[in-house]
Amino acid sequence: MRDSINASETDKKIQPPSVKAHADDLPLLSEVNAAFVQRFTSMNVAGRDALHRPALARGLGIRVSPDRRTLTVFLSETHSSRVLACLRENGAIALAVTRPKTHQTLQFKGQVREVGPLSDEDRREMVAYQESFVAELEQLAYSAEFTRQLLAGSESAVAVVFEPEAMFDQTPGPNAGEKLGSKS
Repeated sequence: MRDSINASETDKKIQPPSVKAHADDLPLLSEVNAAFVQRFTSMNVAGRDALHRPALARGLGIRVSPDRRTLTVFLSETHSSRVLACLRENGAIALAVTRPKTHQTLQFKGQVREVGPLSDEDRREMVAYQESFVAELEQLAYSAEFTRQLLAGSESAVAVVFEPEAMFDQTPGPNAGEKLGSKS
């Protein structure tokens, strides 16, 4: 991905893949959706245990692979221990990404490939994402201090790599829940 993503790129409407994304040679994420998820958004990651009890944690940033086939979401080991235990147990993951200013929301469901330490690139992406999220919430009259507290735990962050298998529009309104693409 490019080094910087500006707000106008993420203001574009969420879009379904231009062609059905179930073909093995096509990524599920369009370039517009890849730009959308990486900046100015609020992220929640969900997992479930063997008894299907849910666990939820705040994402601290995200990196989209250059081919747009995998997402790497950053979670605090300290604040997300229950979710991480679920992800390590069965790999089932859901990620909701929302732009606070517009409530535009994408949801991804998939299978975790790996949980591990952050790379240097991951750390740079996490910092850039967090700066953009602080700026987004400042526009909505939330202080930078408040938003940084929401993002606490970066020092213990780990990288959760997964391949999205399905993508849904979860923007409030008549299209909420609409499947935008899947790998099956």
